[in-house]
Amino acid sequence: MPIGKVRSAIRALTPYRPGKSAAQAEKEHGIADAIKLASNENPFPPLPSIVDAVADAAENANRYADHRATTLRRRLAEHVGVEPEQVTVGCGSVGLLQQLCLTYVDPGDEVVFPWLSFEAYPIYTKMMSGVAVNPPLVDHAFDMEAVAAAVNQNTKLVMLATPNNPTGTAVSTSDIKRLLEMIPSNVVVLVDEAYREFADPALGNPVTDLLPHHQNVIITRTFSKAYGLAGLRVGYAVTDPDIVTEMDKILLAFAVNGAAQAAALATLDAIDEYRPRINTLLEERARVVAALTEAGHELPDAQANFVYLPLGDKTEQIGLGLEKRGIVTRPFPGHGIRVTVGTAAENDRFLNALTESLDS
Repeated sequence: MPIGKVRSAIRALTPYRPGKSAAQAEKEHGIADAIKLASNENPFPPLPSIVDAVADAAENANRYADHRATTLRRRLAEHVGVEPEQVTVGCGSVGLLQQLCLTYVDPGDEVVFPWLSFEAYPIYTKMMSGVAVNPPLVDHAFDMEAVAAAVNQNTKLVMLATPNNPTGTAVSTSDIKRLLEMIPSNVVVLVDEAYREFADPALGNPVTDLLPHHQNVIITRTFSKAYGLAGLRVGYAVTDPDIVTEMDKILLAFAVNGAAQAAALATLDAIDEYRPRINTLLEERARVVAALTEAGHELPDAQANFVYLPLGDKTEQIGLGLEKRGIVTRPFPGHGIRVTVGTAAENDRFLNALTESLDS
């Protein structure tokens, strides 16, 4: 029996499952020198200027940081080309997704998101006793007509991860615009762009293409992936000021700590220095995709910093085979394996281990 009267929605929840660590895989399989390609982390450490900014911020760790991260909001507004009141910040973009559900979803409300997609979406929906409505993917990508058809008078939110996690496919702003024109304007549409920096720019920019014409759009982004600040937890959202006002009411006190704010500000100062790193990852992604394709694998269009192998019933077997060979990936049982693009050496190890796992 649980202690206290736990909410039924919480008791029924399956908690978020983070990617397994390399250390855990080493312990389980009695191996050494494992590498983690399971959580879409940037393999490169922060720039020295970022480390210095964090160290300087640590000198004031005895004081609370600015709860609203006012300076960071202003700088982000300048960065994306909007007004400061259109920006809010949170504990990673995933923290903002939780705030979004807390703000809009009452028990029984419907939340539409294609499936397979980001694992936090069903958790946050169920947390609020909402009802998840899941149009299936077609060729590992969103069927936007099906998404529109799933919206009804009970729908509060539509959640679109683009590029999608875990399949890596992306949707253009023109396709999202068609969706917006097919559904009621009081349904909030999330465009979750955690992997934006790795996607084809020709897909469009929702901040400039959608937000000026659709007040019900919210775009979330993060410093975790392209900019390597996953351990500091800082994300941001760009949307209508009214949505910002409501979401800010439930922003956890001091959710973005002082070190995270300092690191994000220093990152904005060093954006140009990150471009070569991002380009290196894009080149490695292309190389991995080419090698897998040449080996006979049929892959969905990779638009993030990972590749997705749709292995179906073989997923768990191959995932375990990779793990025993020191390559920790993210299997989605019955669907496929998501593999983070790492350094050239890490990617070579993955490709070799995959060949061995398939041959065994």
